[in-house]
Amino acid sequence: MLDVSNLYCSLPPLGSGLREAPQGVENTNPCRVRIHVVPPSTLQRKLVVVWNPTQSCNMNCLACSTNSGSRKYHGELTRAEARNLIRDLGRFGASMLSFSGGEPLIRPGIVELAAYASDCGLHPALSTNGTLVTLALARRLKDAELGLVNLHLNTVGPQADTLRDRPGSYNATLTGLRNLLEAGLRVGLQATLTRRNYSTLDSIFDFVEREKIDRVCIHHLVYTGRGNQPVEDLSHDQTRQAMDLILRRAEDFRRRGLNISVLTADNYVDGPYLYLKLAQKDPVRAADVYRHLEMSGGGTHSSGVGIAGVDAEGNVHPDPYWSHYSFGSLREKSFASIWTDESDPLMAGLKNRLQLLKGRCANCRFKQICGGSSRVRAEQIYGDPWMPDPACYLTEREITQELPHSTEIMENDVLLEKRAA
Repeated sequence: MLDVSNLYCSLPPLGSGLREAPQGVENTNPCRVRIHVVPPSTLQRKLVVVWNPTQSCNMNCLACSTNSGSRKYHGELTRAEARNLIRDLGRFGASMLSFSGGEPLIRPGIVELAAYASDCGLHPALSTNGTLVTLALARRLKDAELGLVNLHLNTVGPQADTLRDRPGSYNATLTGLRNLLEAGLRVGLQATLTRRNYSTLDSIFDFVEREKIDRVCIHHLVYTGRGNQPVEDLSHDQTRQAMDLILRRAEDFRRRGLNISVLTADNYVDGPYLYLKLAQKDPVRAADVYRHLEMSGGGTHSSGVGIAGVDAEGNVHPDPYWSHYSFGSLREKSFASIWTDESDPLMAGLKNRLQLLKGRCANCRFKQICGGSSRVRAEQIYGDPWMPDPACYLTEREITQELPHSTEIMENDVLLEKRAA
């Protein structure tokens, strides 16, 4: 996930402090980004786990990543097994547990499970279509110390009903959103870009501002579930146009003093693209952003490292989208034993992926800050998880040609800090 507001517009991320200038050296750049220090070992990285407590859903979204349906699925984790999973994740030291789906609010006892996650030291979050959220339920979710509710809505107005194949769902989501906000919950909007909603991206940002939502995350399409239709993905030119619009809207929010965080997800190419755009107008800050991206590692710390997927039956996956490959079942082993077992070749490869990348990814000058982006997209298209991400929209010139001016500034900045140390 890329925090566009922080990196491109200098809004501070939540829960981190400004990187201090070396002692005796004045920090003359008030736009210093805040640096997140990444542990030296991938096994030490704080983990985000996305669990689908149920595959059932009351919608039939065309781009659904899990192919969920409006029916009951058998074999889902029992209440006791679900509590064991949550307790196991707390002991393992995971940072966040996101309840996804399907529609998680269909799962009986979901509020109690969210509260239990908080008791176990996890930060619980919820992804929902919002149509089932009454005010009473919203207040119960607030009492459960839910940190964030991600409302999934790919467009606004009547077209939302079409993309969900459910008449009246947009108005139901709007009611659910307002109930969540009235209950005092933090709400973010999630939208997945496809060719069907690409032209309505501006209206999504208008909706976020109008409804006083303080966070919007635009996801790129990952080819899995019912959304396993690469033909629905944007062309590379369309993706660049979408990114330009996202950067422009984030900058506009910042200019007008609106505290709305803009993020993107599921394509770590966004980091290099943002850097290249910033380098054209502010090379000094672009150099600082480059270092932040390099330390964060992008896709290097995603699937199989910093994020895990667990399905409704307790199978552990490299990420929420890699549902066709399982590392093991929680009904047979603990999460810790599954996640740290590098005898699985895919697990071992994901934890050390840079040396395995092929094609343009192997030779890309941005691979340290992108990490090859999505390995599951590569696997879905080429049958090989180490091939290039087909959704990379950078040109050959951009991934091979140096930017001497910004690079020189970055190197001089590093030398200045070393001399002052």
